[in-house]
Amino acid sequence: QINLSVIHQYVDYLVSEQNVKSVFVNGTTGEGLSLNIQERKQLAEEWVCQGKNKLDHVIVHVGALSLPESQELARHAASIGASGIAVIAPFFFKPTNKDDLIAFLQKVASEAPAVPFYYYHIPPLTGVKIRVEELLDGIKEQIPTFQGVKFSDTDLLDLAQCINKNERENFAFLYGVDEQLLSALAIGADGAVGSTYNYLGRKTNLMLQAFAKPDLALARKYQFLTGEFLNFVIKLGFGVAQTKAVMSFVSGIPMGPPRLPLADTSEEFILKAKAKLNSIVWPDGD
Repeated sequence: QINLSVIHQYVDYLVSEQNVKSVFVNGTTGEGLSLNIQERKQLAEEWVCQGKNKLDHVIVHVGALSLPESQELARHAASIGASGIAVIAPFFFKPTNKDDLIAFLQKVASEAPAVPFYYYHIPPLTGVKIRVEELLDGIKEQIPTFQGVKFSDTDLLDLAQCINKNERENFAFLYGVDEQLLSALAIGADGAVGSTYNYLGRKTNLMLQAFAKPDLALARKYQFLTGEFLNFVIKLGFGVAQTKAVMSFVSGIPMGPPRLPLADTSEEFILKAKAKLNSIVWPDGD
């Protein structure tokens, strides 16, 4: 079951300990697509409420397999004052071309006409491989609120073409493959949305600062160390359940088990992941 009571503590932890001031609610790590509509609404409300005067942005993912459900979630997000909404491509009956996908996205975006809209591109999970470069061509005419993309794919050529072709549009490109963030920044990504920033947000912010200077050698150190941890846990089997376990032991906030069909994390994984994370010596001496 969802546990709304920890969100107040969660917000404070992200802001004070991780220097993270923007959140993406009901996405992959939050198991948004395993929750029912009522649960998703309750979570969105709680994040917006607890984030008031503390968080800069609360973007709510409102994608669903059912168009009416997605539209209902979009209307709800607008009514509670979300800073933005995002939508994943439907992934059971899939759009086979960009026009069908845009038609779906437009029907959802139009239900929240004053709220910035993001497309959530995650082909490894949706199987929808329509290139974002194609999708963005003329998208503003069909979706006036279109603001950008949460780009969770390793295809940096597609991302680079998006950024290159849409410079004047001021679209935001938020990268979602944490272990490759520095590569995405180098070609012009504006920011990141990812699960590791729950517990490595401060380290990632230091990497962003180093990149902005630019001190690429220091930025690479942070990226390589994040990669070293992720490479280690991926070999053990790393998914949403394991992410919750890592966040729980790092933050001290009980993130709870995942919902079936995901299985809970083993004690063995927790011990190994904790030891690995503790063994890493970061450039800032922590």
